[in-house]
Parts: sequence; C-alpha cells; structure tokens
Amino acid sequence: MKFGPVPLDQAEGGILAHSEQVAGGRLRKGVVLDATQIAALRAAGYAAVTVAALDAQDVHENAAAEALATALRATTPDLALSTPFTGRVNLSAERPGVVCLDVAAIHAANAVDPMITVATVAQHHQIHAGGMIATVKIIAYGVPRAALERAAEAAQGAVRLAVAQYRTASLIITDVPGGPGDKGRDAIAARVTGLGMEMVETVLCAHDEAALAAAITSAKGEIVLILTASATSDPFDTAPQALRAAGGQVERFGMPVDPGNLLFLGGLGARPVIGLPGSARSPVLHGADWVLARVACGLPCGAAEIAAMGVGGLLKEIPTRPQPRRAGRS
Repeated sequence: MKFGPVPLDQAEGGILAHSEQVAGGRLRKGVVLDATQIAALRAAGYAAVTVAALDAQDVHENAAAEALATALRATTPDLALSTPFTGRVNLSAERPGVVCLDVAAIHAANAVDPMITVATVAQHHQIHAGGMIATVKIIAYGVPRAALERAAEAAQGAVRLAVAQYRTASLIITDVPGGPGDKGRDAIAARVTGLGMEMVETVLCAHDEAALAAAITSAKGEIVLILTASATSDPFDTAPQALRAAGGQVERFGMPVDPGNLLFLGGLGARPVIGLPGSARSPVLHGADWVLARVACGLPCGAAEIAAMGVGGLLKEIPTRPQPRRAGRS
C-alpha cells in the first residue's frame, strides 16, 4: 500500500486519508475518491490530498476485518458478526454464556502485523445476549493479503461461546430465628436466569443438618444452590455435612476469590451442588458468578480450576462491606 499526498489529478481511486471540507459538505476519510469528489476538492481550492492506494496484493480494511472475524468465529454457533465499518468488525453473543478463548492463537494473530488487531474480553468472561466478545480492527486502510492469511490461519476458531448445559436450578435457603430470611433470593435468581436457565423453586428450611439434607435430596433443579443463614466457616459445617448426609460429596471448600471465599462445590449424583457464601446475597460480581457460570455451561470447574482463580480474584468491594479488608475477620 502506498500512502501520502498526491496531486488531485492522480488521486482518483485512492482512499481519502483525512476528512476534507468541500462546498457540498465534508468528505469523510476512508471514501474511495471518484471524479465528482475530485472536482469538488478542486473547486474548494485543494491542489493535492493525502490518500492510501492499495496494491494488487493488498486487502481493503473492511474485507480484511470481515475475513479475520470470520476465522475467529469459524463454525461456532451463537456468535454474530457486525457489518464491517472503518476496518472494524465486532463479534457478539447471540445467547448468554461464557466466553472461551484460545489465548495463544489470539496472541499469534496479533503478532503477525501491527496493522491487524484482535481485542477480546477476558477468558471465561460471562456474557449476556448481545454483549460484545471481541473486536477486529484493521488499523491501516489496507493490509497485505499474505499477512491477513497468516493471521486468519493462526486465529481459526479462537473464539467460542459456551452456553448453559443445564436448564433448571433449585435454591435452598436455611433460616434461623432473627436471621436474614430469604434476603438475596432475587440476586441469586438473576444469576441463574442470566445464564438462560430457570429457577424452578426456592425452598426455605431450618438451619439444621437433617432438614437441609432432606431439602437437598428432594430438590427439583438440575443444579442445587444452597444459601445458609449462618456462614459456612469449615468443611464440616452444617451445609457441607448436610450434603454428605444426603449421599453427596464435597469437592472443594473455600476459594481464592474475594468476595466468595466461603463457597463450596460438590455434587449429589450427577447434580452439581454449590454452597453460596452470605455475600452472594449482593448482586455485584462475586466468586459465585464464576463458579455457577462454568458449572452451568459444562466447563471444567473442580478443585484445581477454583484454586487457579486467585489471580484476578480480588474483586470490587461490595456495598455491604465498603471498607478495605485490612483489620479484623473478613
């Protein structure tokens, strides 16, 4: 691609590099200049303009962006591409889910040519329907075809969307005299429906191992969520023991995410069971969001995966605990 100022009589067919004012209005940068526009520029007093002239081996920015975005998506369903504009194409989710990235492939694509770029949300970011997952931006007005082909090959299938593999969830809330009751049920239901699932029931029971075990056993949902009136502070506290009494198992107690430290994960047969900390009553971003989203979408989420959540696991302060976590017990 050639870029620079040229006399007007050599500018036809070039891509206008900078917007210019003419009698009929403003000629926007990126327009391919035709004879009428050249005449308008001449009438406005221009003798030369700066243009980009593509060579035979170059690909226009819009075509290049669309080709790379198509490669990123590959044959993955549930991802939509925007119409190319000024060298940009956005990839958006058509359904709620969790974003799964081939990070090394995206790094490789971005290393091919500085004019070819891919920016994405973070790995395992939970996305809503219509949310933007990635944007492809071709910085120059055109790029060499060979570079585009290398980038597209590197990025093939690097972006996909994992969607919910479960349809329903049950929420079991334990209660004690003077306790919070069912506070937080709406925030937790919103987490479930935000993944495209249905909260089929909310059950209140006494904060008692036997009562909770019975509620777990009879739960209707394909995923069971437990919110206790009193904080679960030990792997053998009421809620984990109730899960064991129901015939289930606890895979992981505690997570290196704050808020979310006191979460536990287990199962009853094929049904995942997630014990929620009291801080999950708040609708703000929480370690429970990460675990529920990955479990619901069928992504690996066991002891090793939870242990690896610590980097980036210091989340924003929640409204009910506005002070920095420095003094006292958190």
